[in-house]
Amino acid sequence: MSKVGHHIKAALHQIHSIAGLVLALLLALIALTGAIMSFEDEIGDHLNAGLMQVAPRQAPALMPDELVARLKAGQDLGKVSAVTLSSDPAAAVRVRFARDEQGARPTSLYVDPYDAHVLGAPRGEEFFATVRRLHRWLLIPGDAKGWGRQITGIAALGLIVMLISGLVLRWPRRAGSVKMWLKPNLGLSGRGLHRSLHAVIGTWVLPIYLVMTLTGLWYSFDWYKDGVVWLLARPHVVAAKMQPKQPRAAGRSEPVQPVGFDLAWSTLQREEGDRFSKALLTLPTGPGTVIRIRSWPKDSTLDTTRDEFRVDAVTGQIVSAERYADKTLGEKIIANVLDIHRGAFLGWPGKLAFMIAAALMPLFSVTGILLYLSRRRLRRPAQPPLGRLVPGE
Repeated sequence: MSKVGHHIKAALHQIHSIAGLVLALLLALIALTGAIMSFEDEIGDHLNAGLMQVAPRQAPALMPDELVARLKAGQDLGKVSAVTLSSDPAAAVRVRFARDEQGARPTSLYVDPYDAHVLGAPRGEEFFATVRRLHRWLLIPGDAKGWGRQITGIAALGLIVMLISGLVLRWPRRAGSVKMWLKPNLGLSGRGLHRSLHAVIGTWVLPIYLVMTLTGLWYSFDWYKDGVVWLLARPHVVAAKMQPKQPRAAGRSEPVQPVGFDLAWSTLQREEGDRFSKALLTLPTGPGTVIRIRSWPKDSTLDTTRDEFRVDAVTGQIVSAERYADKTLGEKIIANVLDIHRGAFLGWPGKLAFMIAAALMPLFSVTGILLYLSRRRLRRPAQPPLGRLVPGE
């Protein structure tokens, strides 16, 4: 190796080590919480199987406004912010609530669509909500508006630096040796074993970590998100997404006039017929009468493969319609960022592979720290025996 190449590798080694030492615990925390959420949907469906289904009846299901009115008649549950309705007559309605004055959000409820009887609160919801806040924002106050999202974004950038520098440092003279790249030497011990595990298993998960970090940055930095939209979406889509949000009126959280779900729900049923499996109707968070509707087609296999409508709750007019089938490849990538981030776009094998890769992050933290400590011991000058401290004795 030339002298210049040696200096470059030495610098990359220093960068890799410093970034790893600084971010080791933080990356392990983010990765482990991500691994816990990998099969959140499947776990939730299993835990709440008895709450999500009802016995179908001959009588028609209640309209959403009547259901909400009956639900709130017997108890003070807070302001309803969204309902999830289904085309399946045996599916329960899920009712979500707005945050209270302290910023806490009451747990959602499953409700019988025929008589508004409360079936129960979904098990595991609060646990996964806390894990998600830890994963995305480190439980720092302010959630998405606090410093947590920037800190996790910086950690993701640091991981990219470590992945690239680690690959360069590992690049051998015989780069075509598959055995050298992919088979750890378990016959070693101590520093040799730690180095083999760190390098080889790191090579296994490197592509997954790159996908995780490149998609995770979407949730941390607005400049990154805007850049991805500009790169992948059509100009008119970019223009629509770049429009600044209307500021909320100071001192008020309620809409200017009462807004209900009924007209928007009827509009969706009229426009979509029986093509959708379920729909999430969300009330406006500030002044306005436009309800956002996320609708999942019956053949949808991913949570992000959905259509989105905005409907005026007073007139029933469709303000905008964004159908997944009409998106370009780039716009579909944007729509599926979350499912790409967690490997769901590859089905359950992809989710499993991403979960295992995330769960392995502490291995790199531990082996990296052990390699650093052993390297310091090797560099420490040897101390002469106590009996030879004074020459001539």
